[in-house]
Amino acid sequence: MKVLMIFDQIQAGMGGKERANLPLGGKKGEIGSVPMIDPHLKKVEGKVIACLYCGDSYFKENEEKVVKKMTAMVKKLDPDVVICGPAYNYNGYAYMCAAISKEISEKTDIPVVAAMSQENEETILKYKKIVNIVKMPKKGGIGLNKSLNNICILARKLFDEEDISKLKEKICY
Repeated sequence: MKVLMIFDQIQAGMGGKERANLPLGGKKGEIGSVPMIDPHLKKVEGKVIACLYCGDSYFKENEEKVVKKMTAMVKKLDPDVVICGPAYNYNGYAYMCAAISKEISEKTDIPVVAAMSQENEETILKYKKIVNIVKMPKKGGIGLNKSLNNICILARKLFDEEDISKLKEKICY
């Protein structure tokens, strides 16, 4: 299963809050926080083929353009599954994950999984009916490994076109 990750500047390893204006970019292979999710992907025979990234404030200021370009990049890279996040409790990143997930879901046949913590309540309420949003702890919270595992299990089931209704009840908002 070929996986494409979508990160903000922090998870991409491109800087902290001071680099929130980082423009849209991408790299083939693994960058940033991929090593954190990689062991869980291996359990479901998944491998990261590329990572796309964008600073969360750059996204906020250029949302329409970034969403369109990122969706076009996803189509070109043709992964089996896209994972947006994990966004933890970072509001800007969580919103970016949800908005991009919605667009990819609507404009492609590629399954998408987003992940964020409950602190992103406004985004979750707006998108949970149209985007698969996996529950996860806030940064530094308890249960990260379980959440990462759930992200990968859901991604695999989507790729295999299995019924995810029962799983979504347990692990998604």
